[in-house]
Amino acid sequence: MTSITLDHIAHAYYGKPREDSDYQLKPLNHVWEHGLAYALLGPSGCGKTTLLNIISGLVIPSVGRLLFGERDVTHLPTEQRNIAQVFQFPVIYDTMTVAENLAFPLKNRRLPKPVIEKRVAEIAEMLDLTADLGRRARGLTADAKQKISLGRGLVRSDVSAVLFDEPLTVIDPALKWELRSKLKRVHRALDLLMIYVTHDQIEALTFADKVVVMNDGRAVQIGTPAELFYRPEHTFVGYFIGSPGMNFLPAEVEGARARVAGFDLALGAAYPDLPKGRSVQVGVRPEFVSATAGPGLPAQVRRVADLGRKRLAYVSLAGHPLVATLPNEMESVGDSVNVAIDAVNTHVYVDDIRVAGRAP
Repeated sequence: MTSITLDHIAHAYYGKPREDSDYQLKPLNHVWEHGLAYALLGPSGCGKTTLLNIISGLVIPSVGRLLFGERDVTHLPTEQRNIAQVFQFPVIYDTMTVAENLAFPLKNRRLPKPVIEKRVAEIAEMLDLTADLGRRARGLTADAKQKISLGRGLVRSDVSAVLFDEPLTVIDPALKWELRSKLKRVHRALDLLMIYVTHDQIEALTFADKVVVMNDGRAVQIGTPAELFYRPEHTFVGYFIGSPGMNFLPAEVEGARARVAGFDLALGAAYPDLPKGRSVQVGVRPEFVSATAGPGLPAQVRRVADLGRKRLAYVSLAGHPLVATLPNEMESVGDSVNVAIDAVNTHVYVDDIRVAGRAP
């Protein structure tokens, strides 16, 4: 069983780095546990591919150590790291059959034929490829070819980790959910450490046990999908996770009350020791802000979005944009509406970092 330890890992492509801003990948300390699935999630250029390449051995970090279990692999080449990697585009041999493609990594390691056949059959069954084992790969669809590529990455049982670099990019959107579900079931069955790079939050949240949210070269939060949704530790996580993202409003906080846009707002916790002279915001997701005909903060309606399964009101609260949910019983909305904000799910951020409150 292998864990991966990132021990003060950081990387700069140019020059001699002297401070955090010089690094394309900012310093990172973390232990990725065996048997869990991780997703590296963030916008283009955030550092997720650099981090994946450091783990795979394609990039040697400028500083820090990379450990597979107790073994320091920081300067070892890729072939000595005992990993499998699946790329954006299928990497298969068109002239081989599906079975031959799946068996190829095992044949290279000179495993006995009965062992190879058993393992190929297991992986083929997990990925619904059994019926195609005798077919040449050339004539298969793009999603079938990518399933073969996934299978080649998963067929070895001795790997330290399986790395996925946006493996569903070329897959038809209608089939992505099916493949993600299959990959999740395979992960549970094989008990491997998997690391999945994506810019798609749905892929990350439905596949991973823990998500590493990255921005500007920094891992801003590592947590479960529920933690990222209910307790974003950074305003970027609040913006990036969710559709639409979290509402943020400048505020003055005193104890368990916040002054927002000239209105008094109750908080679910008390904040008696906030630093002075800093940027303070309250953050609350649209799911916890409701348009109401009853008591609430008065807001002006800018537009209404009917998404079928829910409706959203985009409003202005004293000039500040806010997104609220529209209950089904509110059949129509005029130019103004009251909004009720759930105090328990309202968070306080100082200089973009969430502050833990105390029981009020």
